[in-house]
Amino acid sequence: MKSTEESKERALVSKTMLMPKEEMLEIKKKGQKIKIGIPSDYSKVEYRVPLTPQAVDLLVSYGHEILIETNAGKSASYLDDDYRKSGARIVDKKEETFQCDIILRLAPFDEEEIGFLRGNQVVISSMQIESHCKESIQKMLQKKVTSIAFENLEDEEGFMPFVHQMSQIAGVTAITIASEYLSNSRNGKGVLFGEVTGVTPAELVILGTSTAAEYAARAALGLGIFVKVFDTSVSELSKLEEKLGRRIFTSVFYPKVLRKALVSADAVIGAMSFNTTPKFKVSEELVKQMKEGSVIIDLNASQGGSFETSHCTDFKNPTYVKHGVVHYCVPNSPSMVARTASISMSNILIPILLAIGENGGVDNYIKGSKGFRKGVYVYHGILTNHEIGRLFNLPSKDIDLLLAVF
Repeated sequence: MKSTEESKERALVSKTMLMPKEEMLEIKKKGQKIKIGIPSDYSKVEYRVPLTPQAVDLLVSYGHEILIETNAGKSASYLDDDYRKSGARIVDKKEETFQCDIILRLAPFDEEEIGFLRGNQVVISSMQIESHCKESIQKMLQKKVTSIAFENLEDEEGFMPFVHQMSQIAGVTAITIASEYLSNSRNGKGVLFGEVTGVTPAELVILGTSTAAEYAARAALGLGIFVKVFDTSVSELSKLEEKLGRRIFTSVFYPKVLRKALVSADAVIGAMSFNTTPKFKVSEELVKQMKEGSVIIDLNASQGGSFETSHCTDFKNPTYVKHGVVHYCVPNSPSMVARTASISMSNILIPILLAIGENGGVDNYIKGSKGFRKGVYVYHGILTNHEIGRLFNLPSKDIDLLLAVF
């Protein structure tokens, strides 16, 4: 009997010794408090702020520490006092926010700002590849940071919350922008972007069937605008009509049909799917044939553009005229409604940041969340985004393989 009990004891000790160390370590790391820095993006002509005072209040209640550069939320109508009352620490120098464990911002980091980082930190921001150069990426690698792009994050079902929310806002604001630049207030040709009895309704052409395209179409149809949508896929066009709940003019990119639509259009919106190079680009020759004073709003400007005549602009100089056509190519157009966009961002970020704390830090959360992992493009100083690697001729590695090492 005694021998049997001793055997059981030895078996239990043996099993305990063989328990994976990762499992034991993970238990110890649960409930980590994180220090988050939020610099102001105003100098980069970005008016959104990633966390509202309400979001800060919730994070602080969980024991997390928030440092915010003074006036970071001013353009979204959030004052320093609002953040202070919510428990944030207001700092005068941007560099102080760059010393935190996690840095949250909307605008991409430039070379100088990357130099302010202490290293071995987590940066969550927009990636916007076209705003980077080889040197800025290399500097990130040297600093051993983990860089995460808002626009690449997914949930566990493959849904992209940031892209979806910002695309909704971009689609609706595109109609506001078109209306503004067609009016006399912006030296436009004085066309009402809508419908009035006895007057031919304004015409809008939308390129693509993305979420932004859907919401632009919804807003335009509500104003009585005649909407035409073009895409490479009949299936996607059909799905868009189902979402809108009505039949509209749709077509694939037949040259003659597209030309006819562009020539008569008052406004054209480039709204191809985000995170991919646009599958179709309107030639400069076709832009030349558009009506003088018509408006192009290219929501794909940061991805290479839906028009050969597009190049990125900002809110200081949002438009330029080429071949008599007004071009609006601001890549962060949701920032024009900064408060709404900031609330939307906060709603998505709060559960992510709380989960990071509960899981014992970003590394554990990356390992446990496949969707969050999709947003990582630099991991502990190693490039994990193959597209960036090809663009800048830099070596990149698969993050799933790296996780076995870290």
